[in-house]
Amino acid sequence: MVPYRISKVLFGGDYNPEQWPREVWHEDMRLFKLAHVDTVTLNVFSWARIQPSEDTYDFADLDEIMNLVRENGLNVCLATSTAAHSAWMAHRHPDVLRVGQDGMKRSFGARHNSCPNSPTYRHYAPLLAKKLAERYGDMGNIVAWHVSNEYGGLCYCENCAAAFRVWLRKRYGTIDAVNRAWNTSFWGHTFYDWEEIVPADFRSEEWSMGGRVRTNFQGISLDYRRFMSDSLLECFCLERDAIRAVTPDIPVTTNMMGLYYELDYGKWAKEMDFIAWDSYPSYGEPANFNILRHDVMRGVGGGKAFWLMEQTPSVSNWHQYCALKRPGVMRRLSYEAMARGADTVMFFQMRRSIGACEKYHGALIDHAGRSDTRVFREMAALGEELDKLGDVTLGGTTDARVALIFDWDNWWATSLSAGPSADIDAVSELARWHAALLDMNVPVDVVGVDAPLDKYAAVVAPMLYMVKGDYDETLRGYVRRGGTLIATSFSGYVQENDLVMPGGYPGSLRDIFGVWVEEIDALPPDRVNGFVYNGVRYPARLLCDVVHTEGAKALAHFETDFYAGMPALTCNDLGEGHAYYVATCPDEALCAALLGDVLKAAGVAPIMDTPRGVIASVRENERGRIVYIINQTDGEQSVTLPFAGRDLLTGTAYAAGDAAALAGNGVMLIHID
Repeated sequence: MVPYRISKVLFGGDYNPEQWPREVWHEDMRLFKLAHVDTVTLNVFSWARIQPSEDTYDFADLDEIMNLVRENGLNVCLATSTAAHSAWMAHRHPDVLRVGQDGMKRSFGARHNSCPNSPTYRHYAPLLAKKLAERYGDMGNIVAWHVSNEYGGLCYCENCAAAFRVWLRKRYGTIDAVNRAWNTSFWGHTFYDWEEIVPADFRSEEWSMGGRVRTNFQGISLDYRRFMSDSLLECFCLERDAIRAVTPDIPVTTNMMGLYYELDYGKWAKEMDFIAWDSYPSYGEPANFNILRHDVMRGVGGGKAFWLMEQTPSVSNWHQYCALKRPGVMRRLSYEAMARGADTVMFFQMRRSIGACEKYHGALIDHAGRSDTRVFREMAALGEELDKLGDVTLGGTTDARVALIFDWDNWWATSLSAGPSADIDAVSELARWHAALLDMNVPVDVVGVDAPLDKYAAVVAPMLYMVKGDYDETLRGYVRRGGTLIATSFSGYVQENDLVMPGGYPGSLRDIFGVWVEEIDALPPDRVNGFVYNGVRYPARLLCDVVHTEGAKALAHFETDFYAGMPALTCNDLGEGHAYYVATCPDEALCAALLGDVLKAAGVAPIMDTPRGVIASVRENERGRIVYIINQTDGEQSVTLPFAGRDLLTGTAYAAGDAAALAGNGVMLIHID
């Protein structure tokens, strides 16, 4: 992998000068200087402008733009423009058009509109990437290549069907192995020839119910999602390799989207030089949920720093309620990203478009074109702050002793499950444990099932429904060597093809937790069971397991229904470690209580104590240790610092035990002495 080389936190974002006359470009350069913008992402959606036909390329406008930004001292994150094919390509080469889940072939329009297995797309996209690298690679101000944009979407065309069959041959080898993996003896689905296999869509195995995709054959639907994620990844790699052949010293990335369902980012991350992602929290969602997304992105990148590639300066345009970011919130969210691993603070967009669906999306330069708007002034102030910070925060990592397990295959499998409840949501289960740790100011890594675990005092695997390969051995060994493992209801049910592991739940995890689950009860939203742990009553919602202990000790028991008195929370000693099983979907309070006990016993202390609504995070690099203290509330809060240090933003020095006031949405970066 090629590391990025930057000398400060990059500040800027997506800039689309091709949408404006040339006289506006020069005004933009003036305004960028006022706002301390140092980096622009260019050429994200210019494929049609650059390539008007199969054999014709016109780089005149991009040449002028690239020269202009270089003359004005701006870094460039140069995109390849391949996120939206052109009208002529769709008209002349219809194989590039996607087919929807309903079997309908799309016409030209929108974006994410290219079939990832189209021969046309796979020819022209990497060819354009190569030409861009050859033309601009030696300009000296390109800090990274940005391939395509926000990959996503599924296709069900004949090209994809044929490619799916090739993918299955590579994965399983024989048609008999496919039949076994998918349990096709059910409903007489046995396949005798590869050509008989079709994609899982609304014409075959799937349907929509309550806004959620359901399927008759989880194995088929699961494999099609794996295949489609791999197909899009192949497209990324084709462009990446074309670029690397010309500019091997410039890193290549693409912009991810946090907890994005359709792509296995754990697998994608291994093919990228660094992680970059677009952060757009929705109005009304919990403040901590976007921090979970940051931690997921840091986790897929192996704990390394990442780029915040996009966020809105003020307002989004696609949420149900496109509320403005109140004064101070944009700055606070930017530092939240840095606190969890970001080395850049970048935005979509630099200047608002005058037409189409993003014309009311926030921008540094509004339709008014002025430098005295609230948003411009806030952006300029942040840009000046980042200039003063320089390189002191760059490359910082977080030494966490707690890990949360999150795996895309498991997410897909739980969402496609044929029961026990349509309300099952693996991300919600993950989020509650993460929120508890965040409120406790305990650093946490969100890692995949391929991550080593021995550095962690505690590992939480919420709703680990799918146990892939020999992952049970990884968990068993971790506990035997002294680790503490926590899992919840609906864990250990299936192997990687979504076939149930016979012998009783939780399958291959049964000896680790010392329990046997006889039945699982799905509770509708208006029903709640409960249990008492350490003298405090906690609710049990959504799922309740009917559990028998097999060596584990019961720490709490269900209160009601026919399984009243049966274990709701257990602990099993295994080797030098302990394995806790929570036989329901716990609320955040139980997560916090159990984690508090586990971490105290393991000697894991929080970074510091803070009032509710104030969070503390740590990043360390060769220049030292920085504690980010962030007030997520609108009101002033007071914190007591348990360490001596200096606030990098104000220069104020503090002794251990000093109190500090944080304004609403306020931020402190304490460089510890």
